[in-house]
Formats: sequence, C-alpha cells, structure tokens
Amino acid sequence: MVMREALAKKVAWISVISNVILTVGKIVIGWYGHSDAVFADGIHSAADVFASVIVLLVIKISNKPADKEHPYGHGKAEVIVSEIVGILLFLVAIYVAFEGISGFFHEVESPSLLAMWVALFSFGAKVLLYRSSMKVANENNSKAIEAIAYDHKADIVASIAAAIGVFLTIIGEKFDIHFLLYGDKAASVFVAYLIFKIAKEMMTEAFDILLERNIDSEILQEYIAVIKDFPEVRRIDRIRAREHGHYILVDLRIAIDHFKTIKEGHDLAKSIKGALMDQNDNIREVLIHLNPYFPEDK
Repeated sequence: MVMREALAKKVAWISVISNVILTVGKIVIGWYGHSDAVFADGIHSAADVFASVIVLLVIKISNKPADKEHPYGHGKAEVIVSEIVGILLFLVAIYVAFEGISGFFHEVESPSLLAMWVALFSFGAKVLLYRSSMKVANENNSKAIEAIAYDHKADIVASIAAAIGVFLTIIGEKFDIHFLLYGDKAASVFVAYLIFKIAKEMMTEAFDILLERNIDSEILQEYIAVIKDFPEVRRIDRIRAREHGHYILVDLRIAIDHFKTIKEGHDLAKSIKGALMDQNDNIREVLIHLNPYFPEDK
C-alpha cells in the first residue's frame, strides 16, 4: 500500500512538472506565434496540471484502510477524481472548440515555425509520459493514475494535430493556397474533439463505477471458474462484483448440501475467498452467503 501510494505520487509529480513546462511553452509560443492550435493545446496542458494536483491531494485518501465510517475503504475517492478531471476536460473542449470555430470568421495570421516545433516536442514528451503512466496505472490498478495517463494520451494526438495544422497554414501562406490558411484553425477544432472524446470516456467509466455497475462478464466467468473448482459447491445462486476505485468487492451466494455443519460451511467460504483473492490480487473483499441445497433442487 505504501509503495502504491509512493508510485502514484511520483507519477503525479512528474506529470505536474512536465505539464507546467509544456503549458507555459505552448501558451506563450501559441499566443505570440499566432497559433490557435498550439495555444489550445497549451490550455489542455494547463488542465492537466490541475488534474495532476487534484490526484496528488486525493491519493493519500484513496489508500487509507477501511474504518468505522468507511467500512468498504476509500477507493472511490480516485473515481471521483476521475469524474472531476473528465468534467474539466469537457469544459476545456467547449472552450477550445469555440475559439477554433470563431477563428474562421476573422482574418488569418500565419503562425510561426517555432509553434510547430513546440508542438512536436510536446508530442514526443507526451508519448513517453503516457506509456510510463499507463504502465504504473495497470500495475497498481489505479484510476487516479489512469486519469493522468488519459490526459497524456489526449495531448499526444492533440500535439501532433497542432503541429500539422501550423505546418499546413505556413504552406498555405507560402504558396498562396487559400484553404490551407485555415489549417491551424481546423486543427484547434480537431484538438477540441479529441479532448471531448477522452472526457466522455472518463466520465462514463467513473459514472458507471459510482453507480456500482457489475464488472465485465469475462472477469466474472473467471471468478465462477475458481468457485466451481470446489466440489462442495452444488450451485452458484448469484455472483456480483463491483469496482471500488483500485480494488474490487465480490458478493457471492452459493448452495451447499443442507446437512453440512456451520463450521464446514465457514471453512468452505474461507477457502473460496482465499482462492479468489490469490488468483486476483485486486479483490479486497469477498462476501459469501450460504444457501442449503437439497437433492430435489436439481
């Protein structure tokens, strides 16, 4: 738990520092270099900074053990953060889209070549940050770190789109190709779409978890296979599982022979719980209810 928290903080701090540098660079160069696309990408990076700071604040909470007031733990704190980041990105997408579309109705200024190089540098940096963040998120099943990784993912395509947009506008001005002059504006609208898409995915996933949607059927089948390895289990009456942030809670109802003693039922339930948790290290708790099984139930 301590290592998981330390890794999450490390990823968040790296994200904060890198995004601050990229934010300043892209906003300043985008503004003075007359590139709406690079400026919009800078606004997105500013949102990333805010998201990373929120994650830093919530990581300690989400890793706290269960207590009297929160018997299921604090894992959903990360899900709430993911939802907040998604909403933030959604608002950013609306702003960027508005600025990009309005740019089509104003006189076009050709962006500087420096703006394109800044966007390309951002692209390379974000590829590295996304891969490293997603690796840590998968290894630790962290929704908070995954939110940071998705932010980086949105920036990857956004940065390369911004670079292409700047390049097309410069080409349009040099060779007097009128429609290419709006390449930068079109790129900024495309960046807005990418940000919106990522925001929608994040908000939808977080909303489903907060509503305690059942986990994927494929994962449930894996749990069922483990349970069926116990011959004492006559029937699985119900199985449910829900994500609680970075861990999973499982509810199970099984039928065993009616003549089994309470101790035998207890020992069986303990064994099933242990087997499930051994095979799936992201399961935090397994609640098992025992039903009596009679031969005529077949």
